[in-house]
Amino acid sequence: MRKIVRNLVIVSCLVLVVFAASAGKLLVVDDPRPSDVILVLAGERDHRPARALQLLDKGYAPLVLIDAPADTKFFGFTEAELAEKYVAQLPQKARVRVCPIIGLSTREESRDADKCLAGQTSARILIVTSDYHTRRALSILRHQLPRRSFSVAAAYDPTQYGTLWWTHRQWAKTFFDEWVRLVWWNAVDRWR
Repeated sequence: MRKIVRNLVIVSCLVLVVFAASAGKLLVVDDPRPSDVILVLAGERDHRPARALQLLDKGYAPLVLIDAPADTKFFGFTEAELAEKYVAQLPQKARVRVCPIIGLSTREESRDADKCLAGQTSARILIVTSDYHTRRALSILRHQLPRRSFSVAAAYDPTQYGTLWWTHRQWAKTFFDEWVRLVWWNAVDRWR
């Protein structure tokens, strides 16, 4: 009996190590497809918009919509106002719009973004978000807005995350935080 228990513990530990080694890659989905609009989720403000503009220039969609919070201020400006100033300086400014959002979670943000998309015939949406957030964001938006079709592009920021998550402290923190959120989404929030 002890031998069986010991073997089960060894096999369980090996399975756990293999899962942990590949779990960083499981968070990342980078599969952009031609779409009607590119939707940049709020949060990180440098790599996400840059990736969206890159995809715009490659012809993935004719329009970029940047989500930006409209209720908190920094030095007298909301993030949405700062985003408008950013867009005004872009060479592609005619094809980029800001979507003011209020929601703090990806689930709430999907509802705000849907309001900005209401006047469009945008059935195909290309989501741009941080690499570690892609799997959860894609799942949430598909669930919240089922009449639309989604694909996702990852914006990489090596200071925040890498799939070899155990090699950097910040990556490990991001990894655990995102896995907790992914599990919570699938176990609780999805069913509310």
